[in-house]
Amino acid sequence: MNSLPIYLGYKYFRSNKGAFASFTSLMAIAGLSLGVAALVIVLSVMNGFEKELQTRVLGVVPQLIIRSNENIDNYDQLLSKINNIDNIIGASPYIETQGLMSAKDRSRGVFLTGVEPNLEESMSILPEYLIEGSMENLTSKNGVIIGAWLSRYLGVGVGEVVNITTTNLRSSILGTFPRTISLEVSGIFELKAELDQSLVLIHHDLAANIINLQPNATQGIRIKTNNLFAADTIGFDLLTQSFFDGSDYYFTSWKQTHGTLFQAIKLEKRLISLMLFLIITVAAFNILSTIVMTVKTKEKEIAILKTMGCSINQLTLIFINLGFIIGILGTLIGLLIGLAITPNIDELINFIEAFTNKNMMDSYFINYFPYEFRLNQLIYICFSVIAMSLIFSYFPAGRAAKLKPVSILRHE
Repeated sequence: MNSLPIYLGYKYFRSNKGAFASFTSLMAIAGLSLGVAALVIVLSVMNGFEKELQTRVLGVVPQLIIRSNENIDNYDQLLSKINNIDNIIGASPYIETQGLMSAKDRSRGVFLTGVEPNLEESMSILPEYLIEGSMENLTSKNGVIIGAWLSRYLGVGVGEVVNITTTNLRSSILGTFPRTISLEVSGIFELKAELDQSLVLIHHDLAANIINLQPNATQGIRIKTNNLFAADTIGFDLLTQSFFDGSDYYFTSWKQTHGTLFQAIKLEKRLISLMLFLIITVAAFNILSTIVMTVKTKEKEIAILKTMGCSINQLTLIFINLGFIIGILGTLIGLLIGLAITPNIDELINFIEAFTNKNMMDSYFINYFPYEFRLNQLIYICFSVIAMSLIFSYFPAGRAAKLKPVSILRHE
């Protein structure tokens, strides 16, 4: 009798005509499969977008900046000490100010960022995204690297001259006026992110000269850590080091400048996941209706089993096994469909674009669908759906176990 629930659960799953499964079982499996596949595809694509945004934005913006209430003098000595601290990959001087870049009767507000070209490759991914020019051309006297969007907007290319009006004032006998400098475009990068519109790189020494810093002085120390999401903790630990003598030093991290963007992405992903899980819940109701119909059609067999001594637990397990079989098959099929479609979603989108004659990726910062499978998410999806299938199977299974054989068989 121990194997009876398994045998009968599988028997009720099969069609009476000898097919692999009954029509109602197939419909329940199809509903679960579509729900699981949709959840796998959407979450994987959102993971890909999150990773791309994290790579392209957080790979360029400073992870951690050490600042002081006054300018930081003799920063070379400070850099050598910071580089010896655990959890820190690299450090470099950093200056940021605002300006107005203009060329050919067009202008655009930008963030001027002073960097050391020889250190930028170890501090940022931006050198990898240079489509024209190189970091070596960024000289301390004349040179600027701009984004591709800004280059197209101003109509300038590598070797052409742009004018930058800074917020720093210069006084002369004619009065006080903003300082304007002319720089040659040394390179163009393309991140396909918002930074293409506003980020402008110049040499650190040139930036120091613009904001009137003394030689060997900087505005802040940019730090790259080995754990992006522990930047605040690393910043607090760093300020406790003995070479930061005094309370004038403080730090800012990427969480303060771009943290809200990634919090919004996580919230959106949670909401979409909840919506898709509700769709799966609706699909799981098919299991409940399938088992209810099975119980109704098998009432005579259930009554006979009870008269033969079949226990309530065994009768309950028969229909729980039926729901378990449907849940397992629906989950596995949906998972396989999701894993198969996600890597090929670009081809599907290209087909839809060709059919509708419309570009669906115009509003995104990349022109393809990235994806990333995360094992913990896939395991969570599978276990959640199977658990949901067992829960929805229990209620009609319990009803079947409570049927009274006398009331069923008295008319036979």
